[in-house]
This record gives sequence, C-alpha cells and structure tokens, in this order.
Amino acid sequence: MRAAAVLTWIAGLGFGLPCIYAIAYFADTGRVWTFLGFPTYGGGTFEDSGIRTTVPLLCLFLVVCTVEVVVGWLLWRRRRAGVVLGFALLPVEFAFWIGFALPFGYIVGIARPAFLALRPQRSDTS
Repeated sequence: MRAAAVLTWIAGLGFGLPCIYAIAYFADTGRVWTFLGFPTYGGGTFEDSGIRTTVPLLCLFLVVCTVEVVVGWLLWRRRRAGVVLGFALLPVEFAFWIGFALPFGYIVGIARPAFLALRPQRSDTS
C-alpha cells in the first residue's frame, strides 16, 4: 500500500504542479506551454478528436491530480477508501494521460493497481 501511495503522489504532484503553471501560461498567452520542446498539455488525442486545450480542461485535470494526492494519503494510512478511490480514479486518469499525451502516467497507471492487488487483505472498512 505504501508503494502505491508513493506512486500516486508522484503522479498527482508530478502532473499537478506543472499543470498550475500550464493553466497560468495558457490563460495569459492562449497557447499550450512547451517544456524541452514538447507540448505539456496539448497535442494528444484530445486535439486529434477536436477537443482543444482550454483553461477549464486544464483546471479539471488539476482537480484529478489533487484527488490523486488525497488518494495517496488514504493509501499511506492504509484506508480501504484509498484502494476504492484509487481504482475508481484510474479510468479518469487514463483519459487525461491519453488525451494530453502524457506517457509517464501509464507507468504509474499500471504499477499502482499491481501494488494494490498484491496488498495483504485487511478487515479495515474505513
């Protein structure tokens, strides 16, 4: 559970903190922020399907990242709610990782449920 918590924090903070800057940059310039020559939150399948990057879309992704940090805290505390939310949040995370072409999200996306599946069973219902 602790490994899953750390992976969840890495994803939540790793994508969420840059997203704060990306929101400000997009709101100021109307363009997607590029980092090391790569668009940070644009150019993925969202744009291929006609969904352009916007401030509300970036804000929604920031909310998902914030929930990830909370899920990480719940997992660290070995709460069943963290496991449930961790699995429930995964499809939403994948949608954004695919939509924004964020390849490192997949690593966490595969590893976290694997760690959760390996966790010892506990009767904690909180």
